[in-house]
Amino acid sequence: MTRRSCCIYATAIVCAHLLILGIALVVAQVFQTMIHSRLKKEITLTEKSQMFEAWKNPPPPVYMEYYFFNVTNPEVFLAGGKAAVTQIGPYTYREYRPRENVTFLENGTMVYAVNPKTFVFVPEKSAGDPEVDLVRTVNIPFVAIMNEMNSYSFVVRTGISFFLNSLGGEVFMTRTVHEVLWGFKHPLLTRLRALKPDMDEYFGLMWKKNGTHEGEFVFHTGEENYLDYGKIDTWNNMSKMSWWSSDQSNMINGTDGAVFHPLINRNELLYIFAADLCRSIHLAYVKDVEVKGIQAYRFAPPNDVLMNPKENPTNAGFCVPAGDCLGTGVLKVSVCRQGAPIVVSFPHFYQADPKYINGVEGLSPNKEEHETYLDLQPTTGVPIRACKRAQLNIIVKRVQGFPKTRLINEVIFPIMFVNETATVDDESASQMRTMLLIVTLVSNFPLLIVGMGIILLLVLVVLFCRNRQKKNEVKRIDFTEAFHSFTTVKDDTAYTQVSDKPDEPSANQPTRNGSYIAMSPVDAMSPAEAQRC
Repeated sequence: MTRRSCCIYATAIVCAHLLILGIALVVAQVFQTMIHSRLKKEITLTEKSQMFEAWKNPPPPVYMEYYFFNVTNPEVFLAGGKAAVTQIGPYTYREYRPRENVTFLENGTMVYAVNPKTFVFVPEKSAGDPEVDLVRTVNIPFVAIMNEMNSYSFVVRTGISFFLNSLGGEVFMTRTVHEVLWGFKHPLLTRLRALKPDMDEYFGLMWKKNGTHEGEFVFHTGEENYLDYGKIDTWNNMSKMSWWSSDQSNMINGTDGAVFHPLINRNELLYIFAADLCRSIHLAYVKDVEVKGIQAYRFAPPNDVLMNPKENPTNAGFCVPAGDCLGTGVLKVSVCRQGAPIVVSFPHFYQADPKYINGVEGLSPNKEEHETYLDLQPTTGVPIRACKRAQLNIIVKRVQGFPKTRLINEVIFPIMFVNETATVDDESASQMRTMLLIVTLVSNFPLLIVGMGIILLLVLVVLFCRNRQKKNEVKRIDFTEAFHSFTTVKDDTAYTQVSDKPDEPSANQPTRNGSYIAMSPVDAMSPAEAQRC
């Protein structure tokens, strides 16, 4: 066996082994299963996990952008016309949200934590100075008191109305953005506190929310089941709420939005419990996106999250009392806002019934600016980019006994909306890309083996073809040499013509019957014979 043949046989054997091994590993998904198992064990809320520190102290900066709706025609609205608003802002604050008092429970399967939030104004990202800029908006304490009096008799309402008028109560108020947002001493509440000492005399949309937390949480660590990673077990010692009118609506589902389980697929729904909305919401897959070189899935609340119960019966439980429902795109949260007629929605009533959008002039909802979404890296479940957008509204309507509202047409009045944004920082993005590259290489290692087998198969084909070509060339060379030798002999040989007269037999030569053709070299002929020829 030649060296070339040995090389071909060796290549064929190695190629066959690589293809068989690679295809077997691909079919069995050995490496992918191994990586997934590793991820399930590593991505947990435990001290040994690399994710734990990032969960305690999130590295990406979180910014809160506050936009306000400034009322430009209060007299027209009070006279029965349509209110007109203009959007002002943003007024941007950097939010710091470390987790504190972290304590492991239930043999490490649960973890307790509170999440205090601190806000610091960022002037370079803001449209103005909140301590200087004025905003005219609905006087929420005044409207809330009117709404509370709606269940009392007409005589009582009239008496309260005179009392509020004597205190200078108005439907609208003009204050600085800072006062409306972070609180001020409200004259009406100050006078009422004299009658009810437990009443807070300060009012602000974010009053007492700077440096405080939204409640005490107990989370699943994910050690028992990776699908439970980061899910809320209890909030303020409650495993479910009691505000809404159905068990399903009162459920506390999902995470707090900071983490999600690894190995996310496009077909699943992700749940988030939003304490400020007093409920859980679900997100559905929208599309694939790329953030800082990282592939991610975008999830967003579908249209049915705030859909009218007539179109989505599962939302009937959010009507309190039962049957008292608003239209699509809005949610009344009075039950968890001390009875105030507060309504939440997406900014500019995005995805809401057109009647709410047309109820006030100056609104222009659009998906790009007003959609809430999360961009999640599907392998790790880590949020790469987040935009949480929510709008605060109040129901303003005519209340018998309050003359200032006698001409008002009921409307859900927009007050302000917040755009909470966070994007992974460059250092974390670099670490994420490196980790995902390693995961991809290890998961696809069987494909690399198959690829090497295919390359060797191509090499084998080339070697085989060249070997056949070499053999054909050798055969052609042998035939050429043989033909050349035959031609040379033919050129050096002469033939004698058959004689008309038979030669006389010699004494030493036997007599032959018939003619005899004699072949003799030319140079051996005698001159006489040559002349005869």
